Amino acid sequence: MQKPPADMASSGSDEPPASETEPEIPGAECSIYEEVIWLDKTEQNQRLAVEELIKTEASYVHTIQLCVSDIRAHLQQKQLPDLDLEGLFSNIDDVLHVSRRFLKRLEAAVSHTEQLNQISALFQEFKEKMESVYKVYCASYEQALLLVESYRKDPRLQQEILDTLNTMVPHTGASDLSFFLVMPVQRVTKYALLLQKILENTSPSDGAYPALQSATNAMLEVSANINEYKRRKEVAFKYNKAEQLTLRERLARLNTHSIAKKTTRLSRLFMHEAGIVPKTEDKEYDDLEEKFQCLASGVTMLKENMGSYLNNLAVFLISKPHECELEIEEGAVQQYRRLAGNLHLTIFPEFRRRLNRVVYQPLCSLTDALKGPQQLIKKRLDKLLDYEEIQERKSETGSVTYDEEAAMNTYLAINALLMSELPRFNQVALQLLGQILNSLVALQREWAKKVLEETTRELAQLPHSHLPLPTFWKMVEDTLRQSGTQLHAFCQKFETVMPSPLVQSLSPAEERRVLSLVSKHSPDKLYQVISNISGSKDLDLTLQRGQIVALLHGMDTKGNTNRWLVDAGGPRGYVPAGKLQPYHLDQSQKPRMQMLAPDDRAERRRHSYTFPEAPRPPVPIVTPASQVVAGFSFAARSPQEVSLQAGQPVAVLEPHDKKGSKDWSLVEVNGQRGYVPSSYLVMVPPWEPLGWSLPAWSPPTQQT
Repeated sequence: MQKPPADMASSGSDEPPASETEPEIPGAECSIYEEVIWLDKTEQNQRLAVEELIKTEASYVHTIQLCVSDIRAHLQQKQLPDLDLEGLFSNIDDVLHVSRRFLKRLEAAVSHTEQLNQISALFQEFKEKMESVYKVYCASYEQALLLVESYRKDPRLQQEILDTLNTMVPHTGASDLSFFLVMPVQRVTKYALLLQKILENTSPSDGAYPALQSATNAMLEVSANINEYKRRKEVAFKYNKAEQLTLRERLARLNTHSIAKKTTRLSRLFMHEAGIVPKTEDKEYDDLEEKFQCLASGVTMLKENMGSYLNNLAVFLISKPHECELEIEEGAVQQYRRLAGNLHLTIFPEFRRRLNRVVYQPLCSLTDALKGPQQLIKKRLDKLLDYEEIQERKSETGSVTYDEEAAMNTYLAINALLMSELPRFNQVALQLLGQILNSLVALQREWAKKVLEETTRELAQLPHSHLPLPTFWKMVEDTLRQSGTQLHAFCQKFETVMPSPLVQSLSPAEERRVLSLVSKHSPDKLYQVISNISGSKDLDLTLQRGQIVALLHGMDTKGNTNRWLVDAGGPRGYVPAGKLQPYHLDQSQKPRMQMLAPDDRAERRRHSYTFPEAPRPPVPIVTPASQVVAGFSFAARSPQEVSLQAGQPVAVLEPHDKKGSKDWSLVEVNGQRGYVPSSYLVMVPPWEPLGWSLPAWSPPTQQT
């Protein structure tokens, strides 16, 4: 009997053949079960992480919406003047706008089959938008907290804020604005943590793993960039403040370290200019700074011009021609007064008010906005000099101190901030300046149009308004010519009927004083006192009625034209101009003094005893019929000069010096020859005896 086949023999057996039986592994069934559980748990955690992202984003957007539409709006309605809402909430509107769009796209991505890839791509897409809005908010967050802290110290403001929170958002239980203000700062840093949690629950073999990893790195980069921007803003805030320090405060800040640092910067700047050390070249920054400085110069100049323009308009409006009563025919005068009244009371004031509000005030605000960048640019140059110095020291020693490393980082932060912010600032400032100029042109056009319309309406009522233009101008020329002829005839008639100048008789002593004044001053400078003058101030003269004086200057040192400086024949001082009238020599007095006309071509010398604007004193000519004497004492100061005594006879040899100047005269006194000042010589009439006594006056100050 044959043996049955093996498969058949084993067909009725419950145990499999030995050759076909798998080796039994202890716990294999339990390991597979745990792997399935682990996979389910990972997938569940991943799903929970995605749900957490969606729910927290929705809650965050809802809270920001409450902050904007309820809290801020309610505080705006209160109109509290001491509450800085812009400083508190910064650019929270931009944050809310980006967050709404992101939430909408995020909810759509979750419902997609490849939700992980969609979420990753969404974060990559919104990376730059989130960074641009959140870095501004985070940089302003510290200042917002300072404002909140200051409002806590004001019971009235704090109570208003608490009332708003309890009225608008009582369910939040918030006791301060900082509860809401911190949320955008926390949210932008939490995105990377939420993505990291999703990534941890995603298998590396999953196709979405690289995309999630890139999205996580992108949000980590956003957080790093925001922190760096915040650090730059803190550096800028530290250095762009233009402090108004007193001299005492500036001196108090001086110490050995600051003096050494400033000295090092100055010496390096000199070495740059001398070409001893190379200057750090940054073409891109130099172009930005040049554009900024040009813009700042233009804004400053336009502001100054607009200020002058507004001041001139104010001065123009002071005059009120419409209030003047003119005794002329009523028709044209009334029309002119009506036109001037409309211009001065309505059109011009309204134009000036709008010009100040639309043009000048924005220019002032723009000028204030320029101060921060200007201060930062100046500080960058200082820090650049420090940076170059430290770099040289580092290349020599191979290391730097902690303070030097901080100084280098400060320069890098300021430079990076200027490179990123200055282009946008220049663009915004240029746009604002263009809008201001457009407003100026529009206002000018509108103003000119109103003036033209008003003037045309009034001119249409004049009797000559319908004449052709050539005929009108011919009529104007004829009228002006006729008026000029009438005025000329009136002036001639007035001169014929005007009384002759008053000439009072003088005593012999006063006549000698007049001749002395004429010898030193021209006859047209003579004035006669018409009433007694009692000097009440320093340098004022006391004079009697009828006394003759010579005018030296038509105002005092303060520019007052009512006080004149005069020479009273010795003493000099100030007198009221209203108590003087011109004095004219009569024909009997003029031949007694022959004067030598001054030579304008001769070189002039100024001396301390002559008044700066006084006319050149005439030089007397020696004639047989007159006698020249010394009017004042003079002490010789060199061998070329000769001394004089008051009243001493003098023989004039030459009425000028070797250079032809009439200020000095060559004389002979007691057998000695030398030069004396021409103004010290006086010519007396031939009938005066020698040895005449001088009036009581003070001699002029001697030359020095």
